[in-house]
Amino acid sequence: MPRPALPCQTDLMSSAPPRPFRSSKPSAPLSGSAGVAGDKSISHRALMFGALAVGTTDIAGLLEGEDVLRTAAAMRALGAEVEKLGPGQWRVSGRGVGGLTEPADVLDMGNSGTAARLLLGLLSGHPLFAVMTGDASLRRRPMKRVTDPLSATGAQFWTREGGRLPLAVHGAADPLPLDYRLPVASAQVKSACLLAGLCAPGITRVVEPEPTRDHTENMLRHFGAMVAVEDTEEGRVVRLDGQPELKAAPIKVPGDPSSASFPLVAALLVPGSRISLTQIGLNPLRTGLFTTLREMGAALKIENARIEGGEAVGDIIGEFTALKAVDVPPGRAPSMIDEYPILAVAAAFARGTTRMRGLAELRVKESDRLAATAAVLEANGAKVTIEGDDLLVHGTGAPPAGGGLVTTHMDHRIAMAALVMGLATQNPVTVDDASFIDTSFPGFAALMNRLVGSDAIRAA
Repeated sequence: MPRPALPCQTDLMSSAPPRPFRSSKPSAPLSGSAGVAGDKSISHRALMFGALAVGTTDIAGLLEGEDVLRTAAAMRALGAEVEKLGPGQWRVSGRGVGGLTEPADVLDMGNSGTAARLLLGLLSGHPLFAVMTGDASLRRRPMKRVTDPLSATGAQFWTREGGRLPLAVHGAADPLPLDYRLPVASAQVKSACLLAGLCAPGITRVVEPEPTRDHTENMLRHFGAMVAVEDTEEGRVVRLDGQPELKAAPIKVPGDPSSASFPLVAALLVPGSRISLTQIGLNPLRTGLFTTLREMGAALKIENARIEGGEAVGDIIGEFTALKAVDVPPGRAPSMIDEYPILAVAAAFARGTTRMRGLAELRVKESDRLAATAAVLEANGAKVTIEGDDLLVHGTGAPPAGGGLVTTHMDHRIAMAALVMGLATQNPVTVDDASFIDTSFPGFAALMNRLVGSDAIRAA
């Protein structure tokens, strides 16, 4: 098959002017109760599995950030009926496993690496041709880690140099099941392999060296697939029986623990604060930050713990605490990979040197998140060191000076971490662009300002 021409597409998001924001000490501590945006990982999967199921799936609490809306648009383009009924209330009429149709246009995944990589798995098992692109940030991120294992299904890929977007895919007419050991722990790669395995006969087997978030496994079971998980000497083994008939099932999306981390850490850092964050996802493979904060001495507790839709959920209570430094083991990274920027901010206020080990995966996020996190702290007077793939934050137990201008590199988590830092530093903190926060946490500034009762986070 000849190599198809890949489109040169104008980046719609990056064409918008930057939106600098600034945060400063609030006039009052954080207080009250709030929910946070729906879990982004579960929202992506809810739309995808709804599109693959037979029947109509009703989704409550869907995150309506830019990333997830791109997934909704992609599912429509692939033939599913996706309808918004009200705020957070969505309905998906699926096509069944193997029933997606060829899209008429390029699939633009915006800033979402999760959507792009999971969608590649989904497309690999369907005999159709598709072209995928994204914004400037996503086009820099590696896709080879997904396309390499997916090629074993019989799917074909054409990419830019380095395995980057835009790319073209021709899915396999008769996909083969995969037997793949992940070289590094990655929930996205694991999920892409499992999605591809849905359309293949036989058993798809994925081995991960460290357990990663298991929303895909949970949701597969929720929709009726046979999934077995076993901890073995070679790692955590996930087995999926191929070609199931997925049956539509309602989904209630919990609050995103990654989003909850920002108001939670703000409450720990701003004197006198005490907040309650309601109905937050507490999947044990997502709660590494909460474990680490407790080790740092944080006054943090869980109330109303329960299971909803196969996922652990509860309310998190956090209040101001004088934190102490800790050593974070590398094995914890998969359970808190998105939370290191805000953990680093907390560490800048703690007493002693906090060492976060094994952060190589941060280098291939929306930005080189390891370097970007260090730059946030350095710009605001905190001492930080990078040693290999370890990040060391040297706290004094007192608030850093602040006053810096942070370059966000189109990374929503860097922007939010910096703005939280500015709520507790001696001087305000400014970020060069806050527009990308809406990809994962629409209404972030409004929620934070409601908790402090003032416009502590505002346009610069």
